[in-house]
Amino acid sequence: MPVLSLIANPADSDLDVSLAAAVVQQTGGELNWLTHQVACDIIEPKAPEALSIAREIIGTRRVDANLVPTEGRRKLLLIADMDSTMIEQECIDELAAALDLKPQVAEITERAMRGELDFAQALDTRVALLKGLERATIEAVRREAITLTPGGRVLVHTMKAFGAYTSLVSGGFTFFADYFAKRIGFDEAIANVLLFDGDQLTGTVQKPIVDKNTKRERLETLSAERGVSLDQTIAVGDGANDLDMITIAGFGVALHAKPAVAATAGYRVDHGDLTALLYLQGYADEDFVR
Repeated sequence: MPVLSLIANPADSDLDVSLAAAVVQQTGGELNWLTHQVACDIIEPKAPEALSIAREIIGTRRVDANLVPTEGRRKLLLIADMDSTMIEQECIDELAAALDLKPQVAEITERAMRGELDFAQALDTRVALLKGLERATIEAVRREAITLTPGGRVLVHTMKAFGAYTSLVSGGFTFFADYFAKRIGFDEAIANVLLFDGDQLTGTVQKPIVDKNTKRERLETLSAERGVSLDQTIAVGDGANDLDMITIAGFGVALHAKPAVAATAGYRVDHGDLTALLYLQGYADEDFVR
């Protein structure tokens, strides 16, 4: 039994009663609001192309539409990317800004996230440019330049309250991942290790690096260890190095993602915040742990 899910950004919603009614009129099904004017389910839409119809009706309004199964909708394992997913920035770009190298490094980051460059080589190239950066400066960047993506703490704490295990697996750095995983509430964090000579970066990272294979393998390992089928997992990310885990997860979600990632993922969130992942699973506002 499928459910047509409509989700807007809670901070700036384009989803209202009239839009939901217009979709129901064309697709059929029963309307159920999860949070009024933010997220609703249209249960058992009758139209064969319900998702395409909904997206056509929505047009340019900032509302995400996805077709999800009812059975096994709530997941027991969350694996998430960090940069531009659980946080709003790319950490390596912000570190480069401290050396006035942000445009140069950000261009490489963008190309790597689009899948145009080998991730490992792109990482080594960018980290080499950071050689000599002081630990105190990195701490200042972490403290002053990085912001959490809205809805992240609610996502993690709600899923944990309902029995899920949560893992942050990042191609970024433990210096940031360990810190923000604790702030958000993840059960674990895995990321690349920046190497220091005293209090200065050497311009290298510990090998082997955390890459797309690491992310997929961690999802598979946690699934096996916890006795959770891959159908009972949800993975979220925005870049090409997230695609391997996104494509094997029960719910693979592209969040504000690069075009190739959004086109490949089973589910896409272009407008909502991270609470969208709860709405996709059928959680209502009263279920949220804030």
